[in-house]
Amino acid sequence: MPDLILHHARIYTQWPDHPWAEAIAIQKGRVIAVGDNDAILPLARPHTRRLHGQSRLALPAFTDAHIHLFNLARRRGQVALYDAASLEDLLVRVRDHARHLLPDAWVLGYGWNESTWPERRFPTRHDLDAVTGGRPAVLWRTDLHAAVANSEALRRAGITPATPDPPSGVIDRDERGQPTGVLRELAINLVRRVIPPMTEAQAATNLRAVARDLHALGVVAAHDQRMKDNAEEGPGALRLYQRLAARGDLPLRVSCNLEAAHLDDLIELGIQSGFGNEWVRFGHVKLFADGSLGARTAWMLEPYENDPGNTGMFLTPPEEMAAIIQKAHRHGVAISIHAIGDRANRTVLDIFAEAIAGGSDAPPLIPHRIEHVQTIQPQDQPRLARLGLTASMQPIHCTDDIPNTDRLWGARGRNTYPFRNLWDARTLLAFGSDAPVASPNPWWGIHAAVTRQRRDGTPSDGWYPNQRLTVQEAVWAYTLGPAAAIGQAHQQGRLAPGYLADLILLDRDIFTIPPDDLPHTRVLLTLLGGEPVHELITDH
Repeated sequence: MPDLILHHARIYTQWPDHPWAEAIAIQKGRVIAVGDNDAILPLARPHTRRLHGQSRLALPAFTDAHIHLFNLARRRGQVALYDAASLEDLLVRVRDHARHLLPDAWVLGYGWNESTWPERRFPTRHDLDAVTGGRPAVLWRTDLHAAVANSEALRRAGITPATPDPPSGVIDRDERGQPTGVLRELAINLVRRVIPPMTEAQAATNLRAVARDLHALGVVAAHDQRMKDNAEEGPGALRLYQRLAARGDLPLRVSCNLEAAHLDDLIELGIQSGFGNEWVRFGHVKLFADGSLGARTAWMLEPYENDPGNTGMFLTPPEEMAAIIQKAHRHGVAISIHAIGDRANRTVLDIFAEAIAGGSDAPPLIPHRIEHVQTIQPQDQPRLARLGLTASMQPIHCTDDIPNTDRLWGARGRNTYPFRNLWDARTLLAFGSDAPVASPNPWWGIHAAVTRQRRDGTPSDGWYPNQRLTVQEAVWAYTLGPAAAIGQAHQQGRLAPGYLADLILLDRDIFTIPPDDLPHTRVLLTLLGGEPVHELITDH
């Protein structure tokens, strides 16, 4: 009999035959019945908790299909710089943050974006030296593809004028050959590896805090990206998730990406994509085709605007990408590959086409996927659906990147985040945030996908508005899309009998309000496995 009944609500089930209901009954973490109030309320027993929905809208809870979850937990307590309005503003914030740290602590921060500043230049080690009091400091750019370190951090990492650029990385240097402190792509790892790691206890505490924030936004599941091949991130994250899940204490459902360096180990052990349960599972092996727009390292077919010698760069050589993808496909391991530029996306599609055409006795049980698909030529856009690939995209990047896209790619912006074209081609869309690169707020993401506007209403007619989605389509891409992307559409992303009881109740009807109101949506109730993990309503 039901443990909980939500009644007198307007429940959007996303079940094709019965998309709307008034009440839902939940038992042992799963939905057991959905229907009208008269049919569901009589199922209640003395122990059943009854929640009155006050005629408010309920939806399946959201999944963030691209989030650096463990990285976000690691950054808890660091200085967030998303809204730093200038270099001077950034330095004031860093100075204030550093004052409260122990003398030997690292000054760590993330989220700066020089493209919105009057100066439009990256910070340097000299800038940071003036405000960090001799402590080592590293600040990641918003896209995580560039960072700036101060002189003490460079010293601890052993970076000198004689240090060569590492493979797939760049150490920026001034006209005298001295490191400026700016590190691009894998050069960041030279400093990352000397930063003291968190303890497991601190990681667990931080993860719970991150989860509380996500629950308040309606997010109960995550596809954890970029779990690096080092002790403090990849293995540490997977170990933490498993240990918390075993105690019934994991606050989110997590599908984990693993570093491509482990592919041979996975094959030898016979572990395939989808292994795990509804709490922790192995999803994909992660690769990087190229860099990012903001770092000017996205791999393009034509040069960047006003930079005729720069077409970006690949991070994994194409022949190496092909070998890894083909091997993974033959052994049932799905690939998740970061691709930003149009040349990167075309190259990746060519490799997937060849791998899939080559066949396999044991193809992956879940789809391969491309992360971001930021700019892709019109002739390549239908290929994702034809190849059965997931387009894992982040709508908030679409609007955040408008100034940089217009400045660095010009008219090629029309091919950037082509949500409508991909949806109409029947591509599997899975939406996420890329937090901590951007805010994890899915309501900001839905607003961006639906309006192609920033939250200040610009541009007034929307940026390439022909690529807008409807609210229903955007909700699908935060619910059923991510579920299908990890082979879980049979039990996640809908509110129907047998499905996991992951549900949110909202303060407004997002299907009828003006689109400008979408970013202000508040979640009144979040259920994870039928248990309230965020609650602003009372029993009736």
